[in-house]
This record gives sequence, structure tokens and C-alpha cells, in this order.
Amino acid sequence: MAYGAAMRELWPEPGEDLDADAVVAGDERPTPPGRPWVAVNMIASVDGATALAGVSGGLGGPADRAMFRALRGIADVVVVGAATVRAEHYGPPRPSDTIRAARVARGQRPTPRIAVVSGRMDLDPAQGLFAEAEERPLVFTGARADAARSEAMAGVATIVRAEQAEVDLATMLAVLADHGATVVLCEGGPSLNGQMVAEGLVDEWCTTVAPMLVAGPSSRPAHGAAGSGATPLRLRRVVADDDGTLLLRYTRA
Repeated sequence: MAYGAAMRELWPEPGEDLDADAVVAGDERPTPPGRPWVAVNMIASVDGATALAGVSGGLGGPADRAMFRALRGIADVVVVGAATVRAEHYGPPRPSDTIRAARVARGQRPTPRIAVVSGRMDLDPAQGLFAEAEERPLVFTGARADAARSEAMAGVATIVRAEQAEVDLATMLAVLADHGATVVLCEGGPSLNGQMVAEGLVDEWCTTVAPMLVAGPSSRPAHGAAGSGATPLRLRRVVADDDGTLLLRYTRA
């Protein structure tokens, strides 16, 4: 009985509408020492697929889109891997006037800055993410990045090149902290999420569970080399949409 009562406290009352922007903005996100707070936001089907026909958009509905916008609304920087930028045809953040005003009132820039992690610099400078950005994106890359591509991207983005072959994520977060970021939102893909998890850098994990079964070869929300051990989490919020979508928020225990 006590367990059931505790669970019910996590759910909104039946039929209750939630203001995603207000709820997310009201969550506590204390800044860890030496780096920003890192939140990951992903969508997956009930059986764990992160993409439908190669992209995540087919999984989402109105509730997921509302949470996507709300989480971007509180982030200083949105970090994303180059493969996701290409597959999802990323464009620049375009927050509503209301979110812009709320950000400015909190002392943030009107829009979050984008940071792309790219080992090969296989990016298109003409893509809207770069060509139409209000604020110049950051691109973090390694020592082996293609020189010609790096030169082309330098016209539309600030390039941060690591001395080693791969981007060190802890160093990247320290650089973002130096740029004034206190909250970073990681939008994947799964390989980047896996690195974040393996290195113990995730403070918050937000998952939308889409009410469908997909099967197929789609990867899980985080994959790659295992870290030193599992990261215990605490469930902070469960929101159920009328269509069966679940919005879950966990933080590091």
C-alpha cells in the first residue's frame, strides 16, 4: 500500500493539463563542480527503439514535442553528435517569444547555443543549423579532423580542436562552463549518450516512451563501451499523456 501511494504522487491527476515549460523550468539543477549540469533527452518505443525509418521524428507526438521544446528552453547549450545532425536534418533552435522572454528574465541568452561533436568534421556548412543560427555554433573535434572540412566549417562555426584523436567530453564540458553554461542538454545520438554515461557525466535523464513496438535494428538510447559501473538514478516525475505516451524524468541518485 505504501508503495502504491508513493507512486501515485508522481502522477498528475487524471485529465490534468501540465505546462511543460513551467514544470521543467521549476526543476532544480544544481551545478556540479567544474562543469555544467548535463541532462539527456531521448525518445524510445516501448521495446527500446530510438528511431523509426532511421529517424526519431516518427516516434514522437505532441507531448514529446512539448517536452523537447521545454528542455531546450532551459538549456544554455544543446550538445548533439554529428551523425544525429545529419540524420535528423537539424536546424537552429527557434524558441517562442514566451520562452525567449523567460530565458532573458533568468539571465540566459534568448536562444541556446548549439555544440556539435564531430570526429571527422563531416558536416555541411550550408545546413540550416549553421547557416541560419542566431548564435554561432561550436564544433568540437579531434586532431584527425579533415583539414579542408575544418576550414569550410570555420566560416560558420567556432571550431574547438582537441589535441588527441577523440573529443574528451569532460574537457568539452569544462570549455562550455568557461563559456558560461550551467545547464547542458544532450540530444544524442546513442553513441554520444553512451560516452556520457560511460564517463559518469549524466546528471538527468529524460525519456519519452512512445506507445508503439518497432523491433528492427534500431539502437538503444545509449550504447558503446561500458563505463566503470552502473549509475543509480532516482525517478523524479512521471507524466502520462492521453495517447499513452509516458514522459519520465530521472536524476542521479
